[in-house]
Amino acid sequence: MNKPITNDLNLKLLLVTFCVAMFSLNAFADTDLSAREIMERVDEESRKSTDSAFTRMKLTTCKYGKKDGKIKCAEKPRIKLVENAQINTGIDDKDTKSVAIILEPASERGIGMLSYSYDDSDRDNETWLYLSALGKVKRISVRNSDDEETESASIFGTEMTTEDQESGKLDDYTYELLEQGKFRGREVAVIESTPKPHRLSKSSYGKTQSWVDTERFITLKVQMFDKNSNPIKKLEVGKVEKINDVWMGRSLTFFNTVSNRLTNMRLEAINFGVDIQEDFLTQRALTDQAFREKYLKDLRKQAQ
Repeated sequence: MNKPITNDLNLKLLLVTFCVAMFSLNAFADTDLSAREIMERVDEESRKSTDSAFTRMKLTTCKYGKKDGKIKCAEKPRIKLVENAQINTGIDDKDTKSVAIILEPASERGIGMLSYSYDDSDRDNETWLYLSALGKVKRISVRNSDDEETESASIFGTEMTTEDQESGKLDDYTYELLEQGKFRGREVAVIESTPKPHRLSKSSYGKTQSWVDTERFITLKVQMFDKNSNPIKKLEVGKVEKINDVWMGRSLTFFNTVSNRLTNMRLEAINFGVDIQEDFLTQRALTDQAFREKYLKDLRKQAQ
């Protein structure tokens, strides 16, 4: 007498379903992270791009509008070519020091910005701007609730600010996972970051929402809001490439949706593992042209 095959078939189907489910859980284990854990991974990955890195970037700024459904500059853009040297320092290399110098246009050559970014929430970041025409260094103050004039400074007259380039200080925010899904063909998690009261007094933003690629842990888009929850600015990351095992956006565009101005930052060249001495990342690099050019010449030679 033949044995019934129904039970055997059901058992096999259950086993197949179980195996598929276990495979799926393992394949997507990384996306089962909390909002805070996702942002920790993003912060960890972003630090790899500041580790002994020497970059050349083009900053393009203009007033924009839409033509044939595409965003276009509505005026002649202002273009700056900038060199930037940066290293990770401090405990566990979680702090960053960097200096950026304008190469072009010739009328702005030598203008520079020195930035120290600290992971410690109790320590304010420090930024100094050097205006070659005036021959002096100006310290950029941290925004606070009593002095609205000291809000985050624009970087070289662009729509990027010192606050936009900050990393670390994760304890300054609370995080919420708003949704998960697809964005530009990538699996993403949308994370809302809200500054805690002590941070809010120093920030230009009431909250931000970040579209994070949950495989590469790089942010693909950020929407910034003011303290009344009005959208005021956004960042869109263009071409993403893996350079020296680091996923990076080669093109970043900041849109100021209040002034209808944008700045595109395009990485022309980036070199990792460059020998950048910490004593170069000081105010002397801003004010002493001979000292600065000697170091930059050496960095360019290493980058060849």
